[in-house]
Amino acid sequence: MIDLDVATLKSQGEKIQTLPIPEVYSALGTRPQGLTQSEATTRLQQFGRNALQEIKGKPLYLKLLSNFTHLMAILLWVGGAVALFAKMPQLAIAIWMVNVINGAFSFWQEYRAEKATEALKRLMPIYSRVLRDGEVQRILAEELVSGDVILLEEGDKISADCRLIQEAELRVDQSTLTGESRPIRKTVDRVELAGLARIESPNLIFAGTMVNAGVGKAIVFSTGMSTEFGKIANLTQSVSEELSPLQAEMNVVTKVVTVIAVVVGLVFFALAFAFAHITLMASFIFTLGIIVAFVPEGLLPTVSLSLAMGAQRMAKRNALIKKLSAVETLGCATVICTDKTGTLTQNEMTTREIWLPAGRNLTVSGVGYISDGQILESGKIIASNDDLRQLLVAASLCNNSRLLPPNDSTNRWSILGDPTEAALKVAAVKGGVNLETEERDQPRWRELPFDSRRKRMTTIHSLIPNPSPAGEGSRPPLPAGEGLRVRECQVAYIKGSPKEMLELCNRVRVNGAEYPLDENGRSQALAMNDEYARNGLRVLAIARRELPPPAEERLKGEARYSSEAVETNLTLLGLVALMDPPRPEVADAIEKCRRAGIRVIMITGDYGLTAESIARKIGIIRSERPRIVTGLDLDGMDEQTLKDVLQDEVIFARVAPEHKLRVVSALQELGHVAAVTGDGVNDAPALKKANIGVAMGLSGSDVAKEAADMILTDDNFASIVNAIEEGRAVYANIKKFTTYVFASNAPEAWVFIIFAFSGARIPLALNVMHVLAIDLGTDMAPALALGAEPPEPEIMNKPPRNLNEHVITAALLTRVFLWVGMVETVAAMSAFYYMYWTNGYWGQWLDLPATGTLYQSATAMALAAVVTTQIGNLFAQRSETISAFRIPLFNNRMIWFGIITELILIILITYVDWFHGFIGTAAFPIQNWIFLFAWTPILLLVDEIYKWTRRSRL
Repeated sequence: MIDLDVATLKSQGEKIQTLPIPEVYSALGTRPQGLTQSEATTRLQQFGRNALQEIKGKPLYLKLLSNFTHLMAILLWVGGAVALFAKMPQLAIAIWMVNVINGAFSFWQEYRAEKATEALKRLMPIYSRVLRDGEVQRILAEELVSGDVILLEEGDKISADCRLIQEAELRVDQSTLTGESRPIRKTVDRVELAGLARIESPNLIFAGTMVNAGVGKAIVFSTGMSTEFGKIANLTQSVSEELSPLQAEMNVVTKVVTVIAVVVGLVFFALAFAFAHITLMASFIFTLGIIVAFVPEGLLPTVSLSLAMGAQRMAKRNALIKKLSAVETLGCATVICTDKTGTLTQNEMTTREIWLPAGRNLTVSGVGYISDGQILESGKIIASNDDLRQLLVAASLCNNSRLLPPNDSTNRWSILGDPTEAALKVAAVKGGVNLETEERDQPRWRELPFDSRRKRMTTIHSLIPNPSPAGEGSRPPLPAGEGLRVRECQVAYIKGSPKEMLELCNRVRVNGAEYPLDENGRSQALAMNDEYARNGLRVLAIARRELPPPAEERLKGEARYSSEAVETNLTLLGLVALMDPPRPEVADAIEKCRRAGIRVIMITGDYGLTAESIARKIGIIRSERPRIVTGLDLDGMDEQTLKDVLQDEVIFARVAPEHKLRVVSALQELGHVAAVTGDGVNDAPALKKANIGVAMGLSGSDVAKEAADMILTDDNFASIVNAIEEGRAVYANIKKFTTYVFASNAPEAWVFIIFAFSGARIPLALNVMHVLAIDLGTDMAPALALGAEPPEPEIMNKPPRNLNEHVITAALLTRVFLWVGMVETVAAMSAFYYMYWTNGYWGQWLDLPATGTLYQSATAMALAAVVTTQIGNLFAQRSETISAFRIPLFNNRMIWFGIITELILIILITYVDWFHGFIGTAAFPIQNWIFLFAWTPILLLVDEIYKWTRRSRL
């Protein structure tokens, strides 16, 4: 046995597919009987367990703690402590509860989002069957080591990267790594590395994939984090989490508000102590009131609840949001990196055109896998034609797919196998071919699977004499010895790349007879192939060859069925052109993105020309010569070159996971906010790196869904654009209710200022508990109603918001403190004095009673005035520039719910004894509400003047 070290093992694994089988055993230090148990134990200690390793991040308790120790949280903790020190426990509890609820909610959202590695682990099998000491054993997958010989059969999950040494009709589903759902035929032959990606090697199988059909035996050469699967897991875990634009903006808002509140609080502490001549303790309480007034305690919970409502609206438009901050991030997106198959297209390959060598161009109607449709020539259903029938039979028999009719779980036709092959079978049915009869009358004898070198697939069939007509019952068994003779009558059906196939054809079938294929005929076929390709169609050539009996063949045994012996002297039957049609709504969605200033880049595993054609059809590409960059091209690019390429119209084709990750990283370094789609395990690193990762709900793997921030329930690109519209609306709504909430902060602050500068001769119209009653009570439901505002009509005709633009702007502060807030301040102080003046203090401005029932009634009036003016403000804030009178009253019914809620709360605060003792209010006469509601239209009209002046400047 060979004593392997890590370096040797790595070097052997890199070239293992190029070695013949005897050298594979030698390179990996094993034998056909497998390792001995002692050898396996030694290697397990040397190389470690076959398991995915988690990169340790921040401990859970620190993540929890961080949600309670940010700047605004610290400010509120201190504020509560001061309130407790000032013997106001109800105020302390109210402030602290805001912190607890906000922190717990934020932590729960983050905790739910971090499960990508757990999903990766679930894809790894628990047990494997191996040969050890020459005997089959069932061991834990974690105990596999390099050199182990494993046994495979249909349904097995593969536990490690292995080199095949035996197989029988083995097909592997590699969609977890490649994103392509087509089962891959695997062989044991050695391959050359030139031009072949490792994942495409037909003699390698990989951890995390599954055996779709057949049986096999393979030798392990990589385990754990060294596998291709492990490399993706490492990429996924190593991508660091970054703050979303909204989280970053809320940090800015928090810092701005905190600095303003603390500075103003300290300044007015000094003013209160100096001018009002109040005690030190009273000054502390006064300062606390100023800070509480300037800190919008309800802003963070309102933002969270607004995001949750945005997520609900997105869910109704087929976009499920996993991470609340992702709702608004979508609204900032400047670029969408999208897959092609299933996202931009319907993921239902369809045969569209057929070319027969007689120069006949046929079209095939119908879409998808349902057989409703016909084969037409010049718009008319084609009459019975033997050339067409031969082509359709060949295409349906050189085929491993199955058509599945509707069942209890689905009302649609579906497929098992390769979509292209399924489309060929559907076309055959449309052409009148009975698939069951043909498969019975021409049973398959052997297959030469498709590989990327030959670019074709061949199946060999026995020709049973006197086949039963369609519709008859089952055939009686053949007489003894007849089966061997039947096998001598064989036909090969071949399909593959037209250019490679035409080099192997020397005859052509025209009008039921075969003729030599001359250069003119070959040129016609190639010209037709080029025309189909230019139209974005995938083209396959179909051919056949009747194999001579063994007596006439020079080759015997297995050599008789080699690709070199069978795939020669072929008869061309024609060309078939297929396409996966674009989703009908995608072109409009792309145009919507263009108007919204959002760039769309296609990143696909498909071939470049096909990708370019689809991109051109749906409007992603408009220039005559876009850049088409393959994975191999990316390998030769440095970072600056890649950034330069991203400035042009570009399509990325045939890319690997690390390529997609590089593209996303480069876009982010260029300042873009990137949304990225994906469905396979291979997409997980890019999904996690993206500003907004979008996984496919129908076709996506669990790993992709866990790594993503959003899941599309219909796998449709148009749903991403709808979600972006909702994301933009969420940010616009955050600005609306921020303005709404800050507006009530103006009278809350001004009453303290008036109190201080009057030397306490003007009583405090609103105390700290009144402020909290507004911020955490009456303002909450209306603010949430603004968070539910539908997108404004022109929202997708504007560019994405500049990340340097903040929620709190000079325009917002001007509107709040010099317009809306000033009206609310005047209303609050007028209501406060109105209560005194109607109770015998007419005309008296100073030295009013600052205690007793009358004072408490006056403060209740001031509090109610803020509420009634906020009703007018609620309608005013529904748009930043559009007149409130042009917005439909009932397109957001939550507005009315918010108004009713705040009115109920203020009535309870005013007229229920329990609230009197808790908040410090008292009842006032019902007729006073006439005075209070008079301020509602006044505020609305003042804001209309502000909007008019702003529109005039635009």
